[in-house]
Amino acid sequence: MNAVYDVVIIGGGMSGMMAAVTLAGKGRKVAVISKGDPVCCFSTGCIDLLATGGDPLEGIGTLPDNHPYHLVGKDAVAKALELFRGIMSEEGVPYVGDVHANRGVLTSLGRRKTTCLVPETMEFSDFDPDEYIHVISFHKMKDFYPQYITSRYPNAGHSIFDPGVITTPGIAEKFENRPFLESFLSWLGGLDIPEGRIALPAVLGKSLAGDVYREVSAGCGRKVFEIPTLPPSISGLRLFGGMKNALLRRGIDLYWGRGIYSVEKLGNRIEAVTLTSQGRATRVEGTAFILATGSFVSGGLQASMDTVTETIFDLSAYLPGGREGWFNDDFFAPGHEIEKAGIRVDASFRPVDTEIENLYVCGSILAFSEVMKYRCGHGMAIATGVAAAEACGGLAQ
Repeated sequence: MNAVYDVVIIGGGMSGMMAAVTLAGKGRKVAVISKGDPVCCFSTGCIDLLATGGDPLEGIGTLPDNHPYHLVGKDAVAKALELFRGIMSEEGVPYVGDVHANRGVLTSLGRRKTTCLVPETMEFSDFDPDEYIHVISFHKMKDFYPQYITSRYPNAGHSIFDPGVITTPGIAEKFENRPFLESFLSWLGGLDIPEGRIALPAVLGKSLAGDVYREVSAGCGRKVFEIPTLPPSISGLRLFGGMKNALLRRGIDLYWGRGIYSVEKLGNRIEAVTLTSQGRATRVEGTAFILATGSFVSGGLQASMDTVTETIFDLSAYLPGGREGWFNDDFFAPGHEIEKAGIRVDASFRPVDTEIENLYVCGSILAFSEVMKYRCGHGMAIATGVAAAEACGGLAQ
């Protein structure tokens, strides 16, 4: 089987999906190849732009000169985030927030996570610590312990509802069942809860979460917000589901659960990739290619004892010194040198240490990203994905 595209994107995470949507909007024929569901499925679903300071967009100016945000530029970062919000709104998963203002989101461990854009269901999570919050948990629910929250916030209460199932996916499915939702609202209305906000784990449905959230909010007459849970993260799955639906609605071909078996090159150009298969091999040909495979966690980069390797095209990866300096003495401290590892690119997001002419790179595989240090994962993925797509759009005609 042979398929021909204007642009072939390798990697189905946030950067790859945003690149695909951007190119489809330009009328390009696009394919996305992904060996599995991306890391965003395990995330909180929030969009971290830059978690240093109150104004994340202006904070970009304080980053080191080699950070990928500088290749994009502040104005283009803001436009990319607005494009993302438009996509998610169309898919019924609206996001709220301002690129000029970070906000706090309550986590299941009772701590505050600094982020920028949040799902509509978490809009009221940034509350005054003195304000009363009432945490709703579910009987025997796995990996959600409201005591972590109530022990940190003395002005908090706690009630338990029995949904009949104990997993987050199971409870989320139940909330899209009308009799179950009415039973929950009746139970909630019968509680004697002091004035304040109501918090509950992110289980208010999967594909219909917005409708369920608004009905629960109206039913109790309070400000309600969801708390992102540990994986499997329903809020992360909603983010991924919304983006994936956006790809399908735009006619983008998805090769999901497929790895790269081989790469064909002709001179200084990539001609095609062949996908792994148990049956007939699939050859995917493209005019341009975008590498969006992520860093170490996603398998885009692989570390050995003293080297870092890019796993698809065998590109030369920047390595921050010897292995003895890759990590801090305190492993949990942010800012390990290994975070700087990755692919160096020019202003057009082409890799600089290769002669390949029709390859572009985006996302956390980019060198000097330092995603954990600056907490800029989804924001940088969205911005660089759009930027790489804009850069290769002309070549793909």
